[in-house]
Amino acid sequence: MSEKEPIRVIAVDDHEVVRGGIRYALLAYDDVELVAETDDGEQAIRLCQQVQPDVVLMDLMMPGMHGVETTRVLREQYPNVQILVLSSFLDMDLVRRAMQAGATGYLLKGVSNEELVEAIRAAKDGRPVMAKEAMAALVQAASPSSRLGDDLSEREREVLALLAQGLSNKAIAERLFLSVATVKYHVRLLLSKLGARSRAEAVALAWQHNLIEKGETEPVPDHSGG
Repeated sequence: MSEKEPIRVIAVDDHEVVRGGIRYALLAYDDVELVAETDDGEQAIRLCQQVQPDVVLMDLMMPGMHGVETTRVLREQYPNVQILVLSSFLDMDLVRRAMQAGATGYLLKGVSNEELVEAIRAAKDGRPVMAKEAMAALVQAASPSSRLGDDLSEREREVLALLAQGLSNKAIAERLFLSVATVKYHVRLLLSKLGARSRAEAVALAWQHNLIEKGETEPVPDHSGG
C-alpha cells in the first residue's frame, strides 16, 4: 500500500479555545493531522525542529514572540514549512507585514472547517490563500503613483496571473506548455522584481498594483501536485 501521508500541521495560538477548535475540526479529515500545538512563538520554532510539520497555523497577536516575527524566523530556518496565518485582525499593516515575513496565506478566524482544510491543502503545495477581507486591506493600501511591476516580462505576467488563480508550478507548466523548472525560474524572477518573499505576497502585490486583469484572477480547480 502506498497511501499518501497526511499533511502535518502545528497550531500556534495563545487561546486554548481556538486550538481546541482547530483540533476538533481536523479530526474529520484523513489527509490532515494536527501533530502539535502551542501558545508560544518560541516554542513553535522548537516544535518545528522536533515534529517537522508541513504547515503551521499561525496566530499573530500573542504575548512574547509576535506571530509576524515567528513567521519570519520559521521561514528562514525551515523554508519548506508553509505558514498560514489565522487571525482575528484585519489591520492593513499587519496583513502586509505577515505576507512580507513569508506567510503563504492569511485567513480570518471563524472560517469554516472545510475552508480551513482547503487552505491547509493549498498551503502545503505553496499556493497562496487570502481571505477576501485581507486582500481588500492590501488593495486599500495601493499607491496610485506606484510603478511596481513595469519591468515584468509578458511571460512573467502570464505566470503571475496563473499564480493568482492558485495553480501549482506543475499546473502552470501544463497550461503554458513549459517545463516545471522553467516555471520555477519565472516565479523566482517575478518574486525578485516585485520584492516579494513568497508567492502569496506576489499575488497580493499584483492585485494591489493592478498588474493582472480581474478576469485573469478567477480561481480555478487545481488538482495537480508539484
